[in-house]
Amino acid sequence: MPSAPRVPRWDAHRLPDARGRNFLVTGGNAGIGYFVAEQLAATGATVVIGCRDRARAEAAIGSVRSRIPGATVRHVPLDLADRASLKASVDALGLDRLDAVVHNAGVLLDDPPRRETRDGLELMFATNHLGHFALTHHLAPLLAATPGSRIVTTGSFAAKSERLDLDDLQSTRDYRPKRTYARSKLAQMLFAVELDRRLRACGSTTLSVLVHPGGALDSLTPSRPPVHVRTTGERLRNLPLGLVVQGKDTVAWPAVRAVLDPAVRGGLMLSPRAFGLRGTPEAEPLWKQLTDTRTAERLWAASCDLTGTDPVFPAPATGERPVAPEASRVRPSGGHVR
Repeated sequence: MPSAPRVPRWDAHRLPDARGRNFLVTGGNAGIGYFVAEQLAATGATVVIGCRDRARAEAAIGSVRSRIPGATVRHVPLDLADRASLKASVDALGLDRLDAVVHNAGVLLDDPPRRETRDGLELMFATNHLGHFALTHHLAPLLAATPGSRIVTTGSFAAKSERLDLDDLQSTRDYRPKRTYARSKLAQMLFAVELDRRLRACGSTTLSVLVHPGGALDSLTPSRPPVHVRTTGERLRNLPLGLVVQGKDTVAWPAVRAVLDPAVRGGLMLSPRAFGLRGTPEAEPLWKQLTDTRTAERLWAASCDLTGTDPVFPAPATGERPVAPEASRVRPSGGHVR
């Protein structure tokens, strides 16, 4: 019996070559998304930054190119809160294949009042969850045309203690900004897990992978002017916090691994190994609320109704269903993921 192929141990500092591949990073102009885009660009891949603001996107692109001469990185206008614009954004990609999309962009409002999109949807839920849900629908043909493509969804530790109120997804009765944000991220995470189930059921080669970055501070994040500027004083004052959290360059690692590591399989959740807050990315068991298939199915149905879309991936032709070698499946430490 032939031996299973060896899979190299993942090293965040030695990323595999990805020349010829195309990656889309939503919100890749700032924060964690910027470092995801920068690190993916270093592999030789074509990286597209999805962003509403052209000037901010161009600043990010300039920063990437200043650090990675010859990097292939460009911008596509993308406003996740504007449902009607998403198809045009996907058409503007001008690609015939897409190897991965990183659903990273997000909105966090700190104070009331409650805000709505032009479609009358609560802004954080509409942007963080529904926008990515609808975007996946429009990207489905490109992803399906690319064997082994990946949909990487960025969750949040803030969602761990929350539960969805399926009767008040728009937070019309109970609007508390931090809770509404956490629930929008929980919805994203449930979407990623439910998407994995649906992709498997139709035999698709596309993988849905969930990540949460852990804890990050701007003061621990290296400068990338004009995208981000950190002073030496800020870094020194907050250096002790590096025992618990880390910079945004490092918390980008789970998403980067989810995109690039050939050992990653659908349905995994990757997070920093030290209490989910810092360290190298490893697979961890799904949180209990993420295994609630009934809630995930009801959320999916509600999301279809609210967006008028359904991220459906066509099944491969008979006899083409892939079988991943056992050795290529990353398993979580200390638990089992479905």
